[in-house]
Amino acid sequence: MPMDHCEEINGNSRSWQKSGFALGLLLCFLLMPSMGSAQLSFEEAPINYNKAEPDNLISRFQKRLDAGEIELEYQRKNRAGYLPAVLEALKIPVSSQTLVFSKTSLQVKHIDPQSPRALYFNDDLYVGYVRGGSVLEVSASDPKLGTVFYTMSQSQTSHPAFVRKTFECTQCHASSMTQGVPGHIMRSVYPGPDGMPVFREGTFRSDHSSPFSERWGGWYVTGTHGEMRHMGNLIFRQGDSARNLNREPGANAVDLEKWFDTSAYLTPHSDIVSLMVLEHQTKMHNLITRAQIEGRITERDATVMNRMLEREATFQSDSTKRRYESAANRLVDYMLFVDELQLKGQIQGTSRFESEFTQLGPRDSQGRSLRDFDLKRRLFQYPCSYLIYSESFEQLPRPVLDVVYRRLWEILSGKDQSSEYAHLSEADRRAIREILLETKQGLPAYWKPEESETGQTGG
Repeated sequence: MPMDHCEEINGNSRSWQKSGFALGLLLCFLLMPSMGSAQLSFEEAPINYNKAEPDNLISRFQKRLDAGEIELEYQRKNRAGYLPAVLEALKIPVSSQTLVFSKTSLQVKHIDPQSPRALYFNDDLYVGYVRGGSVLEVSASDPKLGTVFYTMSQSQTSHPAFVRKTFECTQCHASSMTQGVPGHIMRSVYPGPDGMPVFREGTFRSDHSSPFSERWGGWYVTGTHGEMRHMGNLIFRQGDSARNLNREPGANAVDLEKWFDTSAYLTPHSDIVSLMVLEHQTKMHNLITRAQIEGRITERDATVMNRMLEREATFQSDSTKRRYESAANRLVDYMLFVDELQLKGQIQGTSRFESEFTQLGPRDSQGRSLRDFDLKRRLFQYPCSYLIYSESFEQLPRPVLDVVYRRLWEILSGKDQSSEYAHLSEADRRAIREILLETKQGLPAYWKPEESETGQTGG
């Protein structure tokens, strides 16, 4: 995520020199490829990204700071600045820490394999910290705008403030790599001895479908993973190539002391489980944002056409329905982990992240939660994204949300037996359906067992 502004995080050789806000993820803003080949700017109505007033956890928190309801302690030890206080106040667990040492940020002079960037996150927020850097880099998932970028000065002041960044990020980040919306991406590179990516060897985007062997180049990774091998903890040296990269020295590392001094960081970990959750979450946020923006643009266009043709305001043409369905279907497939990589060994982290993440719930009467891990065959025991509970998901345009709920019910009830959902066993579908029925507010009436059995599809 962060940097001074908005940065591709382990990517584009030119843009990393021009902008910031790298968090080891690509927090980007861009032109959204709209419903056809045409592109609509997120700066235009109905999104109005640069002009619209954000309403997210950071903007609300800033109002409390301004009102004097909250004070942030400044910590000089290890040049932590406002980082510990910000994490505590925003309920971002220290155990979520991951470390990225590739030089892909405007604060590049402070970043190398001996001084990696630290990234922290919860379900809605991302914070990036660079030792010796001038700012904390923060991004928030905004229900209406997608990713909104901020910085906070690391100089002590009586009035600490999150400062919103718009053009500084958007001018450099317009790419399909974030689903064409303001968002994030995790990237994997071949880092040289100084942390500079060797771009001639290429880069990889990471999500829960990525081959294990292509993940986490330029990142530190703590945790065990059996015989599977990743690109983390490795330096790409002269004479190496992507074809002959020896991944063995970085494998199954339980501490990072042989690579750098971890005592300057809040925790010595860059937990593999945290990294895997981060991969899933960043793309999930992007897809929620895309569904939000596409849905609102579709609503706008449908309203105009209905007025022109003197139709009922609620009328949906076949074209309008297809646009809503397109936005929803991409989201549904990802949140049900279609194409997720099948693991070939036990994943075990080194920090408290796994237990702390799991405890956040909610849980059904049988004690089950969408946050329960598997880590043997796949990431989660019940493969349906926990971000279904997020504010951003719940504030999707109603027509999009209706399609999402209908598709989820069709798949989880077993009505849809398409091959792409073959990874969901009958027991998986039943368990996810039962968990949601007990823990998710706002489900349509046809989800209730007595009504779903009648074959209603609602919506």
